[in-house]
Parts: sequence; structure tokens; C-alpha cells
Amino acid sequence: MVLELDPAAKNRLEVFFTYSGLHAVWSHLLAHRLYRKNFTTSARVISQVSRFVTGIEIHPGAQVGRRLFIDHGMGTVIGETCRIGNNVTIYQGVTLGGTGKEEKKRHPDVDDNVLIAAGAKVLGNIRVHENSKVGANSVVLYDVPQDSTVVGIPGHVVKQAGEKVKNARDLNQTDLPDPILDMIQGLEDEIKDFRSEVRNEVENGSHI
Repeated sequence: MVLELDPAAKNRLEVFFTYSGLHAVWSHLLAHRLYRKNFTTSARVISQVSRFVTGIEIHPGAQVGRRLFIDHGMGTVIGETCRIGNNVTIYQGVTLGGTGKEEKKRHPDVDDNVLIAAGAKVLGNIRVHENSKVGANSVVLYDVPQDSTVVGIPGHVVKQAGEKVKNARDLNQTDLPDPILDMIQGLEDEIKDFRSEVRNEVENGSHI
């Protein structure tokens, strides 16, 4: 599967020895088996060693389907109550985490054939339905419909079933919202308004 999905992979031997995503999944399979048998401390030790070696953190309680491909997985985090389906691809810096508001089921479900691009955050007890894509650096807080593409902060659907959603922005990673820039622009607007008020007060001869 790795050879099919990653053009940089040259042969099976290279994949076997050098692909950290593959090593993380193998370690998780062992840790998850121990976790289900209530050997939770041993399971956590294995997951922590795997995290140290691969840079990928998968809680041993997470349920992972077949053919999960974690590509360039450094910084990827998968929470305890995640459920991941088959043929899912995850890139580096992805978080499948919680919001801090949920209690029992705290992490997302990811259905079959989903792709989650680099840096995306999928948070809370939500579901990414099958055949969907999450754009790079998106923050997804709500369910993603089947056959959809989601981008932005917060994430919103720009394509569904191959058709652009009306009034949605194009899938252009360089044009995603920048919350820090928005905050700075808001502060600049407030400063302009304040200066205008001061100028009016001065012109009207009022004392500030």
C-alpha cells in the first residue's frame, strides 16, 4: 500500500526499515491488543516508546482499521476514543483530538477512504464520513458529510459529491483564513476609529 501511495518509496525494503508511520501502526497494533486485555500500563509504555522513536502518538485505546497510512507523520496525535476506518491516509502534524468538553467519547470517528492533510485538527466527538478530504491546517469541529472536501478555520465544506458548494471558497491552501491576521486587522480598525474620535473631539474644542 505504501508503494502505491507514496511516489518517494522505492522498494519494500526501504519502506520496512525507514517508514516511521508504518512502525507507529505496528507498535499500536501490539499496544492496542494489550490495552484490550487490561494491560494498560504495558500498552502505554509501548505507545510512549513508539512516540519517542517515530514522533507519532497513538493512544493504545484508539481503534485503527486496515491499511492506515501515516505519511511523514511527525507530530501526529490520535486520541484514545478515536475510531479510524480502512484505507485512511493521514499526513504530518494532524491531531485527532478532543475539545475538553466531552467526557466518554472525546475524539472523532474517521470513516473509510478519508484523507486528512498536513496540520489539520479534527476535534471532538464528531465524524468524518467516508470518501472525504480535510484540507491542510483546517480545524474541523463538526461532522463532515460523505464525499466532501472541508477547508478553513473553522472547517467548512467547499465540495460535495464532486460539485462545488455554493458560496464556498475554492480549495486553495494559500487562501485559508488566518486568525492572527484577522485579529491584527481588527485591532488596526479599532485604532483608526479611536483616532477619528480623538480628532473629532479636538476639532470640536472638547477636552479629553
